[in-house]
Amino acid sequence: MTISATDVKFDEDSMWVSLSDGRILGIPLAWFPKLLIASPEQRNHFELSPYGIHWEDLDEDISVAGLIAGRGDQTRAPLAAE
Repeated sequence: MTISATDVKFDEDSMWVSLSDGRILGIPLAWFPKLLIASPEQRNHFELSPYGIHWEDLDEDISVAGLIAGRGDQTRAPLAAE
C-alpha cells in the first residue's frame, strides 16, 4: 500500500500534511528553507502526487516517504566538521 498526501496546510511555523492512512504529520518549516521564506500564496500553490508534494513556483519537491522517515531538505550541504 502506498501512503500518499491528501491535503497540506500551513501555520506560522509548520506544514501539516494529511495522509491517506489517516495520520497528520506536523513538519517544521525550518526543515525546508524554500517553504520557510515563501509567501503564504506560494506555499499554498502546490500539487499532490501519489508520492509527494510539488511546488512548481518554488522548484521544491517533498516525498511522503521522506516526511514519514523524518527527513528534511536533503539538498543542503552538510555542515563542516568543527
